[in-house]
Amino acid sequence: MNWELINNKLSTTLSKDIHDLWIKPIKCQQFDEKTIELAGPDRFFCSWVAENFLADIKMAASDCDCHNQEIKFTVYSNPTSSESGVTTPNTPKGQLRLPSIPKSTTFIRSLNPRYVFDEFIVGKSNEVAYSACNALAQGDTSFGRCLYINSATGLGKSHLTHAVAHHILEHKPGTRLNYLTAQQLTAEMVRSIQGKSMDSFKEKYQSSDILLMEDMQSLTGKTKTQEELSLLFDVLLETGKTVIFTGAQPPRNFTNVDPGVQSRLSSGLVTTISEPDLQTRVLIVDKKAKNLNLNLTEELCGYIAEQIIGDIRQVRSALIGLKAKSNLRRMSPDMDMVKEVLVDIIVRHQALTPELIRDFIADQYNLTPQDLQSKSRKKELTFPRQVSMYFARKYTEKALIEIGKAFNRDHSTVVHSIRVITDAINRSNSTKGQIALLDNKFNKQFLSF
Repeated sequence: MNWELINNKLSTTLSKDIHDLWIKPIKCQQFDEKTIELAGPDRFFCSWVAENFLADIKMAASDCDCHNQEIKFTVYSNPTSSESGVTTPNTPKGQLRLPSIPKSTTFIRSLNPRYVFDEFIVGKSNEVAYSACNALAQGDTSFGRCLYINSATGLGKSHLTHAVAHHILEHKPGTRLNYLTAQQLTAEMVRSIQGKSMDSFKEKYQSSDILLMEDMQSLTGKTKTQEELSLLFDVLLETGKTVIFTGAQPPRNFTNVDPGVQSRLSSGLVTTISEPDLQTRVLIVDKKAKNLNLNLTEELCGYIAEQIIGDIRQVRSALIGLKAKSNLRRMSPDMDMVKEVLVDIIVRHQALTPELIRDFIADQYNLTPQDLQSKSRKKELTFPRQVSMYFARKYTEKALIEIGKAFNRDHSTVVHSIRVITDAINRSNSTKGQIALLDNKFNKQFLSF
């Protein structure tokens, strides 16, 4: 049989250990003029052989006068030691590292099963981010090996990073993939310092084939994490690995972050996912409704898309509520039911204004709205004013310049105030608790039903 000739040829070109471990277990399922189908014991095995030994197999096939066949890999079911020709030695406790596989640890945060490429709706607002993630997941580096995605909450950046992880786990399970948030990296680094195991920490991440890291804005003020990240980033890019970062703002807007870190984060493609246009939102509503087996007319899809702007997670929340009401009343959704559901989700949110928030915060600090609009820079006025701007940015869709007008300030003051409060929350438990208390009161007064 021709596969036997190819196998014999490979035994002379590969070391005995490698041949016995990776080539000998292979069984030939099909061999004809067009196709050579080879089977291995599992998906990881097939992926590793395809990535690392396909060129050797093709060369051996060519030497045996098999030039044009397509080589495919599949998994055979329930292999036994006699079928594969592999005997199982007495294995000592603890996992052994296979020859030619670098010692590494893969860490992947919990993945949402819905967040795959097929479920992502592409529009003008996100097409660059989608194309870049899809390319990198497939090993295409035409966009470069470094990608930074920034967007507001609920616009799809996590969906894309989850999709990259899903694709790699399915198609290249041998890839050393690490996917975590910047907060998780910081926490792990602290534990490693306390446990005097920083060498293991560095080896774990420096051996990554692909690193996915979210919420990079949380690096603010964390000097040691920034230092380690800079070193890690340099090692990965110098060795041709792939890195994908996400954040709530572009690197250039980070505060209390080393310029070197900002430069490294910006060294590749930096792209923004903005709010989807109406046409894209209609497609999103339709897609999510079908996933919930909810039948909506074009009119209802269009109405929901017109009403929900910004955080796309609100779409799923609305559709789940609509599905529940539809099942409870045993009737198909109609316009009245849609409006009833949307009131619980968006009406009060849309009614919020910077002025309303300003007045609420002023009252909490026993001040007047005029105090927060004044030019005074006294600390007892400055901090509540900054908190008001922070809340206005968080709970309204108003532009920075519109928020500033409520306080007789320009947009740069609003940006500065948001940075100050964000930094204070990260640095001070007292401020964090104070903001959480105000947040809770605000939600109860304006957003609870």
